[in-house]
Formats: sequence, C-alpha cells, structure tokens
Amino acid sequence: ANVLLGNPAYEVDSGTIELLGEDITACSPDERAARGLFLGFQHPESISGVSVLNFLRQAMSTRKGIENYSVLEVRLLVLDWCRRLGMDQRFVERYLNEGFSGGERKRNEILQMALLEPAFAVLDETDSGLDIDALKAVAEGIAIIRSERPQLAILLITHYHRILDHLAPDVVHVLVDGRIVETGGPELARAVEEQGLAAFRARVA
Repeated sequence: ANVLLGNPAYEVDSGTIELLGEDITACSPDERAARGLFLGFQHPESISGVSVLNFLRQAMSTRKGIENYSVLEVRLLVLDWCRRLGMDQRFVERYLNEGFSGGERKRNEILQMALLEPAFAVLDETDSGLDIDALKAVAEGIAIIRSERPQLAILLITHYHRILDHLAPDVVHVLVDGRIVETGGPELARAVEEQGLAAFRARVA
C-alpha cells in the first residue's frame, strides 16, 4: 500500500506501477491521487481546524480538475452520500477525524471514496478496531459504492476473515513476507483463518 501510493520512505527498485495504462511510478502521492488512486488508512489522522466539508471540497477539486467547486455543490453531494451511507449529516461540519470514534473515522474514509470516485482504492485494514455494528456499517457502505461503480477496483487488506462475511471478494491473495504465495477464491480466505499463516509460510522457503 505504501509503495502503490508513493510513500517516500519506500523505493521501487524494480518493476513499474501502472494505472489505467499509465506508468505512475515516478508520480508524487498527490499526482497519483489525482489520477484515481485512493488509500483508506488503517489509522486515519485527525486534522484540527479543517472541516470534513472543506477537506472534501479541496480533494474533489484536485481529483476532478475543477478549480472552483462551489461550497453549495459540494455540500449537497456530501449530504446526499451521508444519507445513503446512513451517516449523521452534522458530521460534515466537524474537524476532520477530530474526536471521531474508530467507526466514524472509517466511515469518513468510505465517504471520501464515494465522492472522489477513484479508479483503484486501497483499503488498508479497514476492519481494524471496529466493533460488530461499525464493521457491518462500513462494509455496507463499500457495497453501496461498488454497486453504483462496478468498474471500481478495490484492494482490501485484512488480517481477519470477519469483513469478508459482509463483502465477498472476487480474488484472494495470501501474502507472506511481502510475496504472494497463494491465489484463489473466497474459500482461500477461510482456509487462512482456519489454518493460520504457518501452513502458507512454508511455501516461501
């Protein structure tokens, strides 16, 4: 996830990263985001003094190449998606993630994904720290977006099977020490849950 989104702490020493046929390996993180890459963080940061609405307005302007997105236009879009995702509409006036619960932070990420309309979304442990109700709400939000934008590609990174009880994956990859050691369908995720990674780790040696 760090390499795909261009974290400067990581260096690509071979291969390329291509998005919709374009080589974006040399692009900065903001350039990658503008081209349609999205990252849902495991631990979303809070930004005091920046409202959810203003953050989304700036992000949408960058993503869609529209310099002067009107506040009203963005507000109406945000409120519509809040309604569809079952979120409190007062949410948009709060500072970004400040005082948010774990579930609110993750749902805010899903709201961003809905509005920014990425081509490829990396969801890094979206289920981390969520109780059962919050997990179900986040999964339902992802499902709503997928139903409206079936062309959206999602890479969902998880250590547990529980979110897959709500979201059926098309393909499952098992990574051990940074390498894909097994690829299969939803049944593979269940096998990892039941057997643990030890059975797969032996295949790396």
